[in-house]
Amino acid sequence: MLGNGKPFYEDVIMAGFGGQGLMFIGKLLAFSAMKEGRNVTWIPSYGPEMRGGTANCTIVVSDAEIGSPIIPHPRTIIIMNNPSLEVFEPKLRTNGLLLSNSSFLTEPVKRKDVRVIRIPANEVALKVGNEKAANMVMLGAYIAQSSVVSKESILVGLSELFEKKAELLETNVKAFEAGLRYH
Repeated sequence: MLGNGKPFYEDVIMAGFGGQGLMFIGKLLAFSAMKEGRNVTWIPSYGPEMRGGTANCTIVVSDAEIGSPIIPHPRTIIIMNNPSLEVFEPKLRTNGLLLSNSSFLTEPVKRKDVRVIRIPANEVALKVGNEKAANMVMLGAYIAQSSVVSKESILVGLSELFEKKAELLETNVKAFEAGLRYH
């Protein structure tokens, strides 16, 4: 419950090309929220091609029961490419948050009634060791903005998922922590 007596509720759509790790960070967020005792929905959506086609996932986290996993106007969108910006920018609610991967987005955000944070996720990930960890940079920025789950829950989830791949764990943790600095 929030301090105002209302149950906690957060929703986000993460969108980009298949292969950018959006399903992974969506599942990690959902897993972390479940570990914190929250109700969660996670719905993946893939384009016609898996790798390189469009992909997105919708995550809802709440203290109360979730009536529907469908989000017509999300509070937050994490956008990794231009086609996803075109599709999801109009759906973002007024005063919503748009986290954009400025490494891939060449089109400007058109709306003036939303908050935009541009993150050069691929460059940041490359600096910490692996450009493929751009998804974790974006997740870190989202967690810094929303506090939907604790940083510690994400780190525990990462350590469980990469239990046998220490080199991947280290890079993903560094990328996540670098993303936390974008707010």
